[in-house]
Amino acid sequence: MASSLFEQYNEATARSGTPFTSGLQQPSTRSAPISSGYVTASIEEDVKIFTRQKINFTPPRAITHMVANNNMLMIAMADRTILRINRDQPDQRSEVKLSDEKIHKMFLDPSGQHLIISTETLDVLYVGKKSRKAKHLAKMKGHLIESVGWNKMNRNETTTTEILLGTSRGCIFETLIQAGDDGRFFQQNPDQYWKMVYNLGKESTVPVTGLHVERISGSTQSDKRTIFIMATTPERMYQFIGTIMSTEAPIFLQVFQRYENTIPTGFLELPGNIGYSQLQVYTPKQKSTPQGFAWMSGQMTHIRTQSCIYGTARTDMVAPSVEMLKISFFGIMSINSFCPLHLSKRKRCPGVFIGNFDFQELTRENLTKDSHLLIYPLDKEGTVQIKPISMILTEFHVLLLYSDRVQVICTLNETPIDEDLYQVKFGKLLGMCRDATKGTIWTYSDQGVFMYKVTRESRDVWKIYLNKGDFNLALTFCQDNQAQRDEVLRKQAQHFFDEKQFDKSALYFASTEMSFEEVTLKFIEADQKEALRIFLQKKMANLPPEDKAQMTMLVIWLIELFLNQVGILRNQPASKEKYDSVHDGFRKFIAQKRVMECLKNNVDTVYDLIASHGDVTDMVFFAMLMKDYERVISHHIQGEDYQAALEVLKKTSKKELFYKFSPVLMQHIPKELVTAWIIQDHSLDPKKLIPALVQYKHNDATGQTHEGIRYLEFCVTKLKKEEQAIHNYLVSLYAQHAENQLMKYLLLEGEDATRVHYDLKYALRLCSEHQLKRACVHIYTTMELYEEAVDLALQVDVDLAKRCAEKPEEDDEGMKRKLWLQIAKHVVKEQSDIQKAMEILQECPLLKIEDVLPFFPDFVTIDHFKDAICSSLENYNQHIQNLQTDMDEASESAEAIRADIHNMRNNLEVFIADVHKMMDKVRRRDRSTQMRQMRSPLLSRAFYLYPCGHKFHADCLIKEVTIHLSPTQRIHLSELEHQISSLKVSNSKRPQMPRKGDDLTPNREEMERLQTQIDDIVAAECVYCGDVMIRSIDKPFIEQDELEARNKSWE
Repeated sequence: MASSLFEQYNEATARSGTPFTSGLQQPSTRSAPISSGYVTASIEEDVKIFTRQKINFTPPRAITHMVANNNMLMIAMADRTILRINRDQPDQRSEVKLSDEKIHKMFLDPSGQHLIISTETLDVLYVGKKSRKAKHLAKMKGHLIESVGWNKMNRNETTTTEILLGTSRGCIFETLIQAGDDGRFFQQNPDQYWKMVYNLGKESTVPVTGLHVERISGSTQSDKRTIFIMATTPERMYQFIGTIMSTEAPIFLQVFQRYENTIPTGFLELPGNIGYSQLQVYTPKQKSTPQGFAWMSGQMTHIRTQSCIYGTARTDMVAPSVEMLKISFFGIMSINSFCPLHLSKRKRCPGVFIGNFDFQELTRENLTKDSHLLIYPLDKEGTVQIKPISMILTEFHVLLLYSDRVQVICTLNETPIDEDLYQVKFGKLLGMCRDATKGTIWTYSDQGVFMYKVTRESRDVWKIYLNKGDFNLALTFCQDNQAQRDEVLRKQAQHFFDEKQFDKSALYFASTEMSFEEVTLKFIEADQKEALRIFLQKKMANLPPEDKAQMTMLVIWLIELFLNQVGILRNQPASKEKYDSVHDGFRKFIAQKRVMECLKNNVDTVYDLIASHGDVTDMVFFAMLMKDYERVISHHIQGEDYQAALEVLKKTSKKELFYKFSPVLMQHIPKELVTAWIIQDHSLDPKKLIPALVQYKHNDATGQTHEGIRYLEFCVTKLKKEEQAIHNYLVSLYAQHAENQLMKYLLLEGEDATRVHYDLKYALRLCSEHQLKRACVHIYTTMELYEEAVDLALQVDVDLAKRCAEKPEEDDEGMKRKLWLQIAKHVVKEQSDIQKAMEILQECPLLKIEDVLPFFPDFVTIDHFKDAICSSLENYNQHIQNLQTDMDEASESAEAIRADIHNMRNNLEVFIADVHKMMDKVRRRDRSTQMRQMRSPLLSRAFYLYPCGHKFHADCLIKEVTIHLSPTQRIHLSELEHQISSLKVSNSKRPQMPRKGDDLTPNREEMERLQTQIDDIVAAECVYCGDVMIRSIDKPFIEQDELEARNKSWE
């Protein structure tokens, strides 16, 4: 049994008693279905929020007191024994025996490690976590402890750190308790010091029924901490705020010093006394900031506005009128009544004063907000029959303990939601406590202990706030329950609709699952087109991407609504500001990414809609959004706004639009258009722009021709375009409008017909048509038609003709002479300028005086060119002398050669046959191993002897020379050798003794002739001393084929 001592049963033990059905929680009620198809889960509604569970524990003796914290239970029994049970280790319970003093109250710190016991004999006992016996706190003797303000941040099991204790006489003391060691013989006092820091009983002796200490900022190790202290008496609630600058004890005295000579202004007085009071503070998590408080007060009298004097202790309160107010800590009390409005008699209404903390502004004296009095449940006559024994505060509820039941009241709407009756067999309920660390709630009687399980306490909070009209908080507590959120949003939307706030209503309706048709009809019937538009926009924003059909429908409808509203406001000058707002909203709407994607397949529909409203500007705007630049450009051109059309054209990435609209723009804004072309650089094809360049006017007032030339020059010089069409058209424009630039262009292109980029014949025809003779001359020379060039150049300038005459190749002297004669003839016959004709003779050494004499007229005397004739005769004489000298030298050379030949014939070289060997070691170029070092007698076979002294066998010389011959020579040599071999064979077949009449002369002569031809091929010069050796100097010693063969042989 001990092992399952505090285990929670899975099924709560149902006790007698029925819950209130008039409250918030109604287990049998189901949420109404909504159009979205949500199904409201009702499993949790079948389970109470606070479910009592009987603990499987039977106390050995009657229970008198109980406290719980951090899963530690401290149970005081009638025999003055403290039963200590750790729920984490239920089988390791222990007992601490007390003296015979009767216990007044017990206080357990949040960590569950320190227990203070106040006795009715005015003794104070302390029990530590590991204490085996209670220790008397001698310094506290004589005081009845009513409340303790613990340090909730403390986790030290040996010390409580600084804490506050409230006594029955209104005094607040500070102390620090050390646990000590029970095993030591001499033990020091556990209470290290005992110092009164404040007295609430200056006016009258009252008990300090509640204390709470909160460290708002900083940590326990910080040198500066802001401390908030809340203290209560049966009739008053006090707040103390201060800063602790030093850790020297007593530390809380630094907080209370500022209130030493005065009563805190931030106190609240509720007259009336039921004999006891209790303060509860709710903290969501142990070390977090507290969220709310509850003060179980005495009787509260209804008060008039003028009767509530803040900060003074008054007991002569006037009975209430119908006007009721709600308590606040900021001066005069305000808002709701404390008791039901149907009460008309003057009655005292006790209850629980509840509120929340506000630690945002620490400079205020009052740190509470939303405070009000929660009246105890009344009977039919409006009176409180039984007052509660104790209470517990949770996040949204107050649990009131009576002797036979526990009543649960919602703090948000002050409605009882449940009442749990106890059977008589469990005995009379004595108390109730809450584990501040674990959040469990405990009740106890003298015969048993009970625990309440809390199941989703905030489950119905959303509905309470919804009924109050606080929609934002209602949505907060809906959390992830879509059905609840939908219900809240519906009511919020309907609320705004009823309040004529249609725009807000539309936003919230769009977030619900309410029927689309129903909502739209609401706004149509109310003639709220703007609200309808807002609803449709919000609805569209909530659509998933896959719902393309619904998206398209909404977008088209919204465009129609926008256009209607814009059209109406456009004609109302007084509504210009609104018109601008709606018009701007329309443009932003269609510019949304989702809308643009939706309209890609419905562009024509939108165009038709906008056109039906006559809204040209918005049509252009929409076309720009859809990047329908062609439509926009066409619109601007139709409106003759060519500059705007060009600006749009610059933005497009479709180059085809440049080719399409450039012809029109070129006629009106050629300069700007060409600049745009140049900016496009390589992205445009100049050939496709030529049609735009062709569209020029002969009376060019807009500079089209000049701009066309500028662009073509850019293509030629910067883009390096080589297409003939571009160059031809540039030549055409030059020929018609810029002769000087044409010549520069032609010179830049050069005179190599294979490298120019224009069509020479086309250019020649153009230049001829426009009488551009210089250009024609240049083109003639490029085409190497020098006679035509000179002939045409003579019509322009003789010097130009002279330059043309020098164009032919250097070795083409005949052509040059002919051209110069043509020039001379022109000078003599056309210009009759004998002096220039003579200068031509000097400029061209190919011409003689006799060449030009036929051109002179018969009547010309010799005096005009006497000098030229004399000079010519002198030249002839000098030439004759040079020829004579050359003839003499040639004769001498011939004689020397003949002498050498004669000497050679008579030359004789004597050598010994066995001494003169063929030494061929010097040669490095042969391919045969046998030839590399060949030693054989020279006279052993036919040989060649050269004047240089080198001697070669005939066959060796042929092999050596053959590798240096050309393929044709090799073939010829092979044929000669074959013919000689054939003749030798035919001679060998003849009889050794020739018969009478046989003629051997033809064969011998033929062989000599063939041998002579072979000698001419192979023996013309020494192979070591002649040109053959010189030509072979750059050849490798080993041929590539032989090198590869040798490399393979080594593999």
